[in-house]
Amino acid sequence: MSNASKPAAPKDLPPAPDKEAVEALIGTYRAKTDRTESDNLYKDLLGFVPPRIQARVLVQGALDPDGYDITEHMRQHFMYPTCFDVKTAQLMLFGMLLTQLSDAAQLHAIGARKAGATWEELNAVVGLCFLFRGLSAANRGTEIIAGMARREFEAADLRSDLESD
Repeated sequence: MSNASKPAAPKDLPPAPDKEAVEALIGTYRAKTDRTESDNLYKDLLGFVPPRIQARVLVQGALDPDGYDITEHMRQHFMYPTCFDVKTAQLMLFGMLLTQLSDAAQLHAIGARKAGATWEELNAVVGLCFLFRGLSAANRGTEIIAGMARREFEAADLRSDLESD
């Protein structure tokens, strides 16, 4: 996938948290983890910071800053093992989460694609999940892939290119 065409975040994600409301009623971010650095990891991987991650940062960073710092340290350590490239790790996470029918599977499919995964590789993961989870995983996995293709198509403005031919 070309970095020139940046697909938008999926429209079926939950809404972003209301930072003003969280800070007014729960408190402000007090963790030691650099929020900008953490946000940039998600932006590099996905192109955006998912709303649930934003909520975790705001709420846990205010109520349990030490817990948040520990969580982030562990996430960064395990999400980027030195023995796997980012694409391979993201494909594995896509498969693990798809087998559980977790909606977070979509985020890791996006991460895998942004890290260079092909449509064939994503579909192969769906096939592996089918073996152990059945048609539900196959249906959800192909729905995720089709949604990603739509977003890439729209981001690249291919429709107008096809219409002008």
